[in-house]
Amino acid sequence: MQGNLEAYKVFYYVAKYGGITIASEKLCISQPAVSQSIKQMEQNLGVSLFIRTSKGTKLTKEGELLYHYVKEGYETIMKGEGKLREWLNLEDGEIRIGASDMTLRYYLLPYLEKFHEQYPKVKVSVTNGPTPETLSYLKDGRIDFGVVTEPIQKGRDYKIYSVREIEDIFIAGSKFTFLKDASLSYKELEHNPVICLEPNTSTRTYVDHWLSTHQVELKPEIELATSDMIIQFAKRNFGIGCVVKDFAKSSLEKEELFELQFQKKIPKRHILLVASKHNSISKAAEKLLNLMIGEEK
Repeated sequence: MQGNLEAYKVFYYVAKYGGITIASEKLCISQPAVSQSIKQMEQNLGVSLFIRTSKGTKLTKEGELLYHYVKEGYETIMKGEGKLREWLNLEDGEIRIGASDMTLRYYLLPYLEKFHEQYPKVKVSVTNGPTPETLSYLKDGRIDFGVVTEPIQKGRDYKIYSVREIEDIFIAGSKFTFLKDASLSYKELEHNPVICLEPNTSTRTYVDHWLSTHQVELKPEIELATSDMIIQFAKRNFGIGCVVKDFAKSSLEKEELFELQFQKKIPKRHILLVASKHNSISKAAEKLLNLMIGEEK
């Protein structure tokens, strides 16, 4: 390529506005500098680009040909710079998040609502799935960050922030009132129908591990994809449901269900924000992530 981008910028302005004087005003450089740039460009290309007239300058046929392509390229660059400024000022952009039903509803949603009020033009895409699937998306760079629940394998590839406690409980309906207010052993679960999430979830992994330390092996009668469905099945007395307490709060307050009391509670765990140490994220995603971990006031 003959010349440099700055020279083509000068050429673009002279051609667009039809004169060296107005081009120098638009570019905020002197008229001699503009003239010298055009002269140098013509020498490098070995062709005259402008015809000087009493009214300014006019493109030659060769100049018209070059301007056709320079105009398209320069204006595309300017559009790109404008779009980049919009992204940096959060006037545009996209955030890609991975989250489960629970983390979306009981943690992420209020932050998304607040963020959307401040930056309504930023697109937010949420991929719904269990923790293992979310971590896979994060590794592949398909999301900016994930909102997951413990347990996860804390490898060197992740930046992990603990943001909220959650509690796993067992709940039941009217058919199981004989268990109400009793101080139970987890062995009782082996003698009653149990409803759990599917095995590929962090909740199921965590509860199964806890029960195994008490020599209890769950063999659920029903395995479901969502905690909302577990609540509905428990209300209809299909069995004892295992859910994060947030899901059952409304039904417990209405006394549609009750919480089983065990001699030792399942230890609380945490909702985690997880980002990759290796993949870059958008400015908008960084802003939201910092908001959630408390770095933005």
